[in-house]
Amino acid sequence: MTGFLILAFLILVAMVVSVPLATRFGLGSVLGYLLAGMAIAPLLAALNVDVVALQVFAEFGVVMMLFIIGLEMEPRRLWDMRGKLLGLGGGQVVLTTAVITGIALLDARPWQTAVAIGMILALSSTAIIVQSLTEKKLMRTEGGEASFSVLLVQDVAVIPILALLPLLAMPGLYASSGGPVGAGAHHGIDLTASMPMWLAAIARIGAVAAVVVIGIYAIRPLFRFIAAARLRELFTGAALLVVIGIALLMSLVGLSPALGAFVAGVVLATSEYRHELESDIDPIKGLLLGLFFITVGAGIDFDLAAQIWQEVVFWAAVVIAAKFIVLAAVGWFYGLRKQALWLFCLSLPQAGEFAFVLIAFALANFVIDSALADLMLLVVALTMLVTPLLFILYDKVIAHSYCKGMEREPDAIDEENEIIIAGRGRVGGIVDRMLQTAGYTTTVVDYDSSHLEILQKFGVRTYYGDATRPDLLHAAGIARAKLLVVALDEREQIDKLVKYAVQTFPDLHVIARAKDRNHVYELWAYGCRDVIRETYDASIRIGRSAYEALGVDRQNAIAMAGAFEEMDRSSMLEIAEVYDMDIPPMENEALVAKIRELRARWDPVLREQMDEIVKRGQ
Repeated sequence: MTGFLILAFLILVAMVVSVPLATRFGLGSVLGYLLAGMAIAPLLAALNVDVVALQVFAEFGVVMMLFIIGLEMEPRRLWDMRGKLLGLGGGQVVLTTAVITGIALLDARPWQTAVAIGMILALSSTAIIVQSLTEKKLMRTEGGEASFSVLLVQDVAVIPILALLPLLAMPGLYASSGGPVGAGAHHGIDLTASMPMWLAAIARIGAVAAVVVIGIYAIRPLFRFIAAARLRELFTGAALLVVIGIALLMSLVGLSPALGAFVAGVVLATSEYRHELESDIDPIKGLLLGLFFITVGAGIDFDLAAQIWQEVVFWAAVVIAAKFIVLAAVGWFYGLRKQALWLFCLSLPQAGEFAFVLIAFALANFVIDSALADLMLLVVALTMLVTPLLFILYDKVIAHSYCKGMEREPDAIDEENEIIIAGRGRVGGIVDRMLQTAGYTTTVVDYDSSHLEILQKFGVRTYYGDATRPDLLHAAGIARAKLLVVALDEREQIDKLVKYAVQTFPDLHVIARAKDRNHVYELWAYGCRDVIRETYDASIRIGRSAYEALGVDRQNAIAMAGAFEEMDRSSMLEIAEVYDMDIPPMENEALVAKIRELRARWDPVLREQMDEIVKRGQ
């Protein structure tokens, strides 16, 4: 027990310390986990920890990750991706296998070994890529979806690779080992191992079909039954039961557990329990994935790496370069361009975590020798270590350069109107239309160039520029304007513009968009006296509709909503007087006391008003 507690404490300390530091320095969580594993590797060795066994356990985090991704992907969306799945994914696997096989043949490897190397290194790391894309909010981008399509196909490709590797066994390696082919090839139970190929194929197809049927007809009733108990921990246990059960079924027929979990997730994507499942499994998934990355870092044989580091670096560079070229060719052929193509190419050039399993499988089946296996393990680990750096390259250089290239000079404003609107998005656009239809002329400034190009096609005149810049405001005629409407999206931009306008032009009427209640108080403190919460009016209308849905007639519902709105606005003025931007609201004793006082004073009055309105309508 003590040994387990020491191990758990050591790993959790490594997680808690390394990941925040790595994230703070812009390295990403994955690289933080990998570096943490490298740092604690000597301690794990001193404790005689079986890192490989720990890694096998932690790989279940990948299964959970694919289940959650499946929950977020409805079958219709997956069908829409069929072109990417077959074209991008299939093309990448076949071409990468061919290219790396050719490179291995040039290195004078036997053709059987060369083909095995090509197939093993053609796969990429689902764990690292999906975690990085999700963390950086790139999963739903064109390049992110293309990368994910390839990963799905690679999971499927594991099946034929496992079937082909034993066929590549070489008599020479068999004779030198003195053991039967396939000894120790499996670390688990595969019921299809002794079946004819056609029967094994039927069993695997049946297993996938069983997952779909279970997801449709069994899992929903199960969760409905569990939900009736109203025990959160029981629901979490049921979610784990589903994922583990599906992973077990897939393993028993020689399929990828991650693939089965993904299929189950897709089947449940339209379930009413989707969000509950995701919230329950996500924390466990995160911990297991972190543990997996730590074991990858800790599993590096530094003594061997020090002896053959030049060879390891050379082959890691060759693998990354070869896969990058293939990815660029396949991505370009299927229409990826610019940022999307760069993201696609920089996401997938590493070897994947499944390579650790396939290398052991190939070694046990006498396709590669132990020296080559040791070299390949180091190459795989190094390419995985490099991947977070490639994402940093994309963030800091590629994406930045494209954003910089899209920048343009502010438009020259050749008119001066009494009304200036900063921002023409969801809010500013409606305000602009209301004013113009009433006969007023406005000057609208916005800095979203792509949005402005769309507006221009519809004949809407908007100037490009940063409305917080004093020189642009002066060019727009703010010194002679009567009204400034601040309808920007970003809170910091709103604050900056409001402070400048109120302090510099005290006679200017400023209407400011507030993001929430506390933002109202802050803008009031800056001196703005016309502040509109962006969700306030919609919330009042929803409340009014709720009254009507409960049987109150429309006129009374409007009166009740008006009474609430009047009380709320009056109380906000009193609260704004004691609001202090230098003190967090919960720590501002005067603010807390004022809110308590107002609730005690206003709630009974408001209740009487509501009752009176209802009685009038009866």
